[in-house]
Amino acid sequence: MTSIPTSADPTSTDPGPGPAAGGRRPRLHPAWWVAVVAFVALLGAAGFRSAPGVLMVPLEEEFGWSRSLMSFAVSVNLVLYGLMAPFAAALMDRFGLRRVTSAALLLVAAGSGLTVFLREGWQLVLTWGLLIGVGTGSMAMVFAATIANRWFVARRGLVMGILTAAGATGQLVFLPVMAGLVERSSWRAASLVVTVASLAVVPLVLLVLRDHPADRGVRAYGAPADVPEPPRPDPAGAVRRTLAALRRASRVPTFWALAGGFAICGATTNGLIGTHFVPSAHDHGMAETTAAGLLALVGIFDIVGTIVSGALTDRIDPRLLLVAYYAFRGLGLAVLPWLLSAQIHPSMLVFIVIYGLDWVATVPPTAALCRRAFGADGTIVFGWVFASHQVGAAIAASVAGVVRDVTGQYTLAWFGAAGLCVVAAAVSFGIRRGAPPVPA
Repeated sequence: MTSIPTSADPTSTDPGPGPAAGGRRPRLHPAWWVAVVAFVALLGAAGFRSAPGVLMVPLEEEFGWSRSLMSFAVSVNLVLYGLMAPFAAALMDRFGLRRVTSAALLLVAAGSGLTVFLREGWQLVLTWGLLIGVGTGSMAMVFAATIANRWFVARRGLVMGILTAAGATGQLVFLPVMAGLVERSSWRAASLVVTVASLAVVPLVLLVLRDHPADRGVRAYGAPADVPEPPRPDPAGAVRRTLAALRRASRVPTFWALAGGFAICGATTNGLIGTHFVPSAHDHGMAETTAAGLLALVGIFDIVGTIVSGALTDRIDPRLLLVAYYAFRGLGLAVLPWLLSAQIHPSMLVFIVIYGLDWVATVPPTAALCRRAFGADGTIVFGWVFASHQVGAAIAASVAGVVRDVTGQYTLAWFGAAGLCVVAAAVSFGIRRGAPPVPA
């Protein structure tokens, strides 16, 4: 009798739940290797995202640069990181995943490595801002979405969540390492660690990463054999589609509500806490390594918060989730000036836990509202909303630096950010519920 191949057969391109005939287990689908390499690439790119917080004080002590100048360099980085996101998919369609990802990692490595030769403030803007901003922006959330959508049908949500958490994991891995190097060696050694980490990932990207499953002679993980593969996007029209989606979305009030709320989200995470928490704690007498360890704890709870938020988004109105997230964040920022001190107290640990759970918990409900409001354009529109997130982060990073230089402390920045969270909660609650998707 002729046996009929099943999805568990080792020669099948589709995943199966059990072992193959003869007791052999099916080989690991290539999609999982692609996901692993994508995770490592995002991890390497995230290395420098945690660097400014631990490098500000050493640079200030060696060169006498103001917090305003260094915050401006971070702001340029954040703006480019955000503005590159909507076009990253177009670059990947035009030049391929391997080329874009490898080039992005090389830019991050160059920007971090060249910092050891800094002498003037404009060089900081060039390295921290331009090179690393373009590099990390080319590997923003759209890179994770592209991997998940092209290579996975089953487990797509799981893969997207894991890749999204790569940034938090990068912060967790690199922050204590870099703070320790700054304390024991120098800030230049810490910068070179990011350079080495980014360069080490490039060979893996070139060896494993492919644009589509068909390039490896397989179907996407979990794709039914009788369903034709989706057509590949037209490289020539990718940028045009991105701009057209923005034009359509900009006519809808929901877009501006989501973009405004997400801008405040960026201002109160990457822009303020991510950039200035360590320097602010240092101002209160806390050791940089201790403050960096607290920020790394945010990364741990960030992973948990993102997964839980994704599950809640399937069950609860996303608008109400955003209201709760922004309200808790605002409360935390309002009391932070009284929590900062030379020693770690239990109240500070409570703040770290709550802020970590809330850090990117806003992403799943915001993405869900984009899909609900803009239908087929939802993913592209979310890219533009994410760009507003980074613009908000850039503005907050610069303003907080100016506040510190003018007043000698960050208190007004914390209170101002708490007030913005109240605005974000109100705007999120006002988003229309159940509106039909805007036609593409």
